[in-house]
Amino acid sequence: MSTTVPAARATALSVTLRDAPLLTDASLTLTPGRITAITGPSGAGKTTLLRALAGALPPGARVSAGSIEVLGHDILALPPEDLRRLRRHRLAFVGQDPGSGLNPRMRVERLITETAPDRRRTPVAELLRAVRLPVGEDLERRRPAGLSGGQQRRVALARALARRPEILLLDEPTAGLDAALRDDIAELLRDLADCEDLAIALTSHDPDFVARCADDAVALWPDHPATDPDPATDASPAAPGPPVPTARVRTRVSTASPVVEVRALNAGIGTGRTRHRVLTAVDLDLTPGTLTGITGPSGCGKTTLLRTLAGLHRPESGSITLHGEPLAPSFRRRTRDQRRRIQLVPQNPLGALNPAHNVAATLIRPLKVHFALPTARCEERVAELLTAVGLPPHYATRRPHELSGGQRQRVSLARALAAEPDVLLCDEVTSALDTDTAAALMRLLEGLRTSRSLAVVLVSHDLPLVGAHADRVLPLAGPRPAPLTARHPADSIR
Repeated sequence: MSTTVPAARATALSVTLRDAPLLTDASLTLTPGRITAITGPSGAGKTTLLRALAGALPPGARVSAGSIEVLGHDILALPPEDLRRLRRHRLAFVGQDPGSGLNPRMRVERLITETAPDRRRTPVAELLRAVRLPVGEDLERRRPAGLSGGQQRRVALARALARRPEILLLDEPTAGLDAALRDDIAELLRDLADCEDLAIALTSHDPDFVARCADDAVALWPDHPATDPDPATDASPAAPGPPVPTARVRTRVSTASPVVEVRALNAGIGTGRTRHRVLTAVDLDLTPGTLTGITGPSGCGKTTLLRTLAGLHRPESGSITLHGEPLAPSFRRRTRDQRRRIQLVPQNPLGALNPAHNVAATLIRPLKVHFALPTARCEERVAELLTAVGLPPHYATRRPHELSGGQRQRVSLARALAAEPDVLLCDEVTSALDTDTAAALMRLLEGLRTSRSLAVVLVSHDLPLVGAHADRVLPLAGPRPAPLTARHPADSIR
């Protein structure tokens, strides 16, 4: 039975980073047995609010006003040892990039039992079933590298549930999950709140998910809203229209020769007894100026396909050519120019951005390596790239931990665009963005395709978005071997 005594409360909370506001005057109450959704555009402070509740603000950030009480404690005044004990036994936080928090050397079973009160009695199979992961396929013996982004996210959730917390904090828990899994996670969270009397706070850009599972909603807004991605920067797309909620037929047909050709590609993940094939006989042509959408359930090999194209995952067999020339399976054996021409924007930007480098250094590196630009021109180009992806130029001085998940995703995109590639591989680049920012980002990609004849590959679970923008769609059937050679026009999505 739910009680009205709050499990946590933030009152008029403001957080700053080097005098720049991360969160302004936010209030929130978490009650056992209820789910509170935190909504708002990218950069509004949603992640900052969750991290403040967990007593884990990013380095350099400080609470400038307000108070936080968690399970009867002033979280800001707790000694470090007491704070660690609280977070270990009574509070669980799953970040927006959960793969970064999973020890790459541990297997799934050890990851889940590591923080459990009784490791020997922790029902690993039951927890895997609860988060809709398969049991009986040796998944518990895999390491994080053998999991898809969506599977890593669910392992992190199972790991949080294993400690039986009183408060569960989830940052974008459904990012990178297909619609069916989103519904399953909503049902799971609803059951946890109702049956386990758990107090849950989550951030989300998905209004349907929020409506399905949340009891209360708190909307945050940035103190200084970031600009929308500017399609006029290095691109000249048509004027944007209103968002398209359903699929539409695209009429553009490119007659140019493919820039990348993939033939009979087979690829697997895992090692030893846990190895299994996720891609079977994939054929794919990437033509300049077109966008190819890749869809399918979590774990079907979408990210593996992009990593194989980028030379980060060695295929079992098959061939990849770039402008008619064979590409080596590993990026280490490709020329610098070949590496420049195929750029990947990964699903997990936190793990792909050097935490010791600020945004400027991250963007300047490809400018120096590939084009040897002078320092003054590099600084100008950094400002242009940030504006293009909808970030203010002064964000150049920030480091990854000082950015929201959506802002890190856009920095990762800007870094890829700095290399001026022929092929841009986008792995769930809109999953951490609000609807308006995602639409503006897609308009930017539309302009780049038009002005630079850029071939774009977009992995997404957002079928309306794929249907509205893709010229072709490659649906991957699932983790078991299946024919994946068909290429469909975007109007086949409904």
